[in-house]
Amino acid sequence: MVDVFSHLSPFFLQIMDLFGTMAFAVTGAFKAIEHKTDLAGVIILSTITGVAGGVIRDMIFGIYPPAAITNPSYVIVTVSSGIVIFLLYPSLRKHWGLFLKFDAIGLGVFSVIGATVAYDLFGLNFLVLTFAGILTAVGGGILRDLFVNEIPLVFVKEFYASASFLGIIIFFVLLVVDINLNIATIVSMLVVISVRFVAMKFNWNLPRART
Repeated sequence: MVDVFSHLSPFFLQIMDLFGTMAFAVTGAFKAIEHKTDLAGVIILSTITGVAGGVIRDMIFGIYPPAAITNPSYVIVTVSSGIVIFLLYPSLRKHWGLFLKFDAIGLGVFSVIGATVAYDLFGLNFLVLTFAGILTAVGGGILRDLFVNEIPLVFVKEFYASASFLGIIIFFVLLVVDINLNIATIVSMLVVISVRFVAMKFNWNLPRART
C-alpha cells in the first residue's frame, strides 16, 4: 500500500491543490457579490483569492513562473467557481455558513499544500514549512478581504492562523516519524479543517488586548 501511495503522490497533491483553489475561489466570489461587483469583479476576486497565496509562495521560493500561471487548470477552476456562485447566489445568499465552511476547507488544504511544496524544496525544515504553509493558506484570503475594504478574517476570527499552524505541526511530526507523505497530508488537512469548524461552532478565540 505504501508503494501505491508513493506513486499517487504528485497526482494526489495536484488534485488537492485544485480543490483548495476551488474552495477559496468560492469565498472570493461570495465576497465580491456581497459588495455589489459585476461578473468581471466576481471572477477577478475569485481568481485572486484562489491563487494569490500560492503565487506569492512560489515567487519567494524562486519558482518562476508560478504554477498557477503556467497551469491553466487553476484559472479554469477559479473562473468556473466564480461564474457558478454568481449564477446561484440568489439561492445561496442566506447561507453565510457555506462561505465559512469553504473558507475552512481552503485553509486546511492550502496550509498543508504550502508545507508540502517547502518540504519538496528544503526537506524537514520546520520554519520553512511553517512559513510556506501559513503564507499559502492566508495570502489569498488577506487580499480578498483587503480588496473589499474589510479587516482580513485571519486577524479577527477564532483560531484561524492558529489552526493552520497546528496542522503544519502535525504534518511535520508525521513526516519525522516516517509516515507516508499522502497520509500525513490527509491527516494534517483534516486537523486544520476540524479545528476551524469546532472553533466556529464554539466561538473559540485567542486572547485580545483589553481596551
